[in-house]
Amino acid sequence: MAPRPSTTLRLPLALAALSLLGASLSACKSDRVDQTGSIYPHDVRARHAFVLAEGGRTLDIFPTGPGHLDPRQAADLNAFLLEYRRYGRGQLTIDMPRGAGPIVGAAAERTGVAVRRVMAENGVPKGAIVVADYLAADPSLASPVRLSFQRMEAKVASECGLWPQDLGVSTPVSSVRNEPTWNLGCATRSNIAAQVADPVDLVRGRPEGRIDTVRRTQVIDQLRQSKDPSTTWRQDGKAEVKTGSQ
Repeated sequence: MAPRPSTTLRLPLALAALSLLGASLSACKSDRVDQTGSIYPHDVRARHAFVLAEGGRTLDIFPTGPGHLDPRQAADLNAFLLEYRRYGRGQLTIDMPRGAGPIVGAAAERTGVAVRRVMAENGVPKGAIVVADYLAADPSLASPVRLSFQRMEAKVASECGLWPQDLGVSTPVSSVRNEPTWNLGCATRSNIAAQVADPVDLVRGRPEGRIDTVRRTQVIDQLRQSKDPSTTWRQDGKAEVKTGSQ
């Protein structure tokens, strides 16, 4: 029995349609990597990444006495010099005020001498100190002795306070995606970058130090004897190791 003409026509057409569909699908196949996340990264670490850059540190020392530093400013200066010895690059600049009147100028000169004396006591070589002048903006205001040096610092690569998309409902496409806003986490990451002491800690971890074999042996022995091996820190900063049974 011969097939009907309609069936004979449908079979070649169906095969041709399947062939075209398979060819079109194979043409779409490629080794592309889905980069949708790179357009708007959801991870705050990628959206507001930490970077290392050159920065500066400054400290204003206000003349408060006849050639000496008050306890507060002496402590600030010692901490500033400690940071310079650890992380400073290049020279340490002392900017002296000019044009602030004879009394203020004389007090600033005495303060500058006291500052250089503290620098020498803290091991800062004379060759690393540069003395410069700056013009006082207002003679009626306090004109400090300004210290500065360069060091590496951490910061956030992106700029906080940007709003590339509306937070309201004026853009329905972005509203229904339920994605975090661009600035989410930017301020927190900026504060962390500003507070970290060594910026390299944000790039890589520190190597492990040497173990205290004696202390480890004592702790293991105390645990075997059912004793508390914990350490109690007193208010004077000294440690008190517990040796009694608990």
